[in-house]
Amino acid sequence: MEQEPRKNELMKRFELSLEGNLALLDYREEGEYLVFTHTFVPPELRGKNVAARLTKFALDDARRLGKKVVPQCSYVATYMERNQEYRDLRADS
Repeated sequence: MEQEPRKNELMKRFELSLEGNLALLDYREEGEYLVFTHTFVPPELRGKNVAARLTKFALDDARRLGKKVVPQCSYVATYMERNQEYRDLRADS
């Protein structure tokens, strides 16, 4: 059974646990903004679309909450550029 991403509000991060490893997308809340600060995928999980799954989950959460996104993390910024359906979430758009 494949694990789904989840939001860990206490630690201010999105998580995806696979194969005994934990991938993370850190964020902080600033009023109407979610600032995505860092994405980490363990070497064992790289190349398996894990960062993309986490980012999509996090962006969908931002949309559900009515928040704008500040993509300080380069991965999130690139993901948003490549996936135009999230363009409207970008705080500087």
